[in-house]
Amino acid sequence: MSEYLWNYQPTSGHTPDADLTGYRVEALDGHIGKVDKHSDEVGAQYLVVDTGVWIFGKTVLLPAGTVDRVDHDERNIHVSRTKDEIKAAPEFDKEKHLGDPAYRDQLGGHYGSGH
Repeated sequence: MSEYLWNYQPTSGHTPDADLTGYRVEALDGHIGKVDKHSDEVGAQYLVVDTGVWIFGKTVLLPAGTVDRVDHDERNIHVSRTKDEIKAAPEFDKEKHLGDPAYRDQLGGHYGSGH
């Protein structure tokens, strides 16, 4: 698993002091939800996205490396994955979170494969 997946790409427009909570998240093929919380810890950066009714209230965790672009003016985050890829991701477990290396590896394997 590549560690770049857990850091924002330098070209994304993300700034470490930005509060992304409430930003709309857009997949390659449409809206998926809003940022519920996020981490800016180097090497463990991610977004937790509340998908609302899209996947029946499911919450998903997106590694920061999936973020293509942050638009602070519009409060949008564009990610380089499709809705189906995100929907098929391992279920977010707020108890395990990234403290569990197996969960982090599982997410990394899902989002890192083929990209």
